Amino acid sequence: MALSKTEEQLMQYLWKLEKAFMKDLLTIYPEPKPATTTIATLLKRMIGKGFVAYKLYGNAREYYPLIKKKDYFAKHVNGLIKTFFNDSASQFASFFTEETNLTKEELEELKKLIDKQIKEK
Repeated sequence: MALSKTEEQLMQYLWKLEKAFMKDLLTIYPEPKPATTTIATLLKRMIGKGFVAYKLYGNAREYYPLIKKKDYFAKHVNGLIKTFFNDSASQFASFFTEETNLTKEELEELKKLIDKQIKEK
């Protein structure tokens, strides 16, 4: 299941904070801040989707992510490769290196990372 754009934004804040009460989430949002009810609705949907859980402290709920940012991002990148690049990592790499205006230094750093992965496999 995927997150909507607004859910994803809230998830970014939860990943950053690691755990948060409603007041913490309201504080981290930029102006104009969403209504408390809006954040509560988003959290309820995200709990239903299995992305967020909470601990009760009296009447207060402390929310925390159930999925790591890296895992969420990896799933999306793999889906992107499958959907837009015929499930070909090399087509994705070709597009990425040609279309993102990387500097020579950034390309060399990518090459080092790839060479390292090749050695480890």
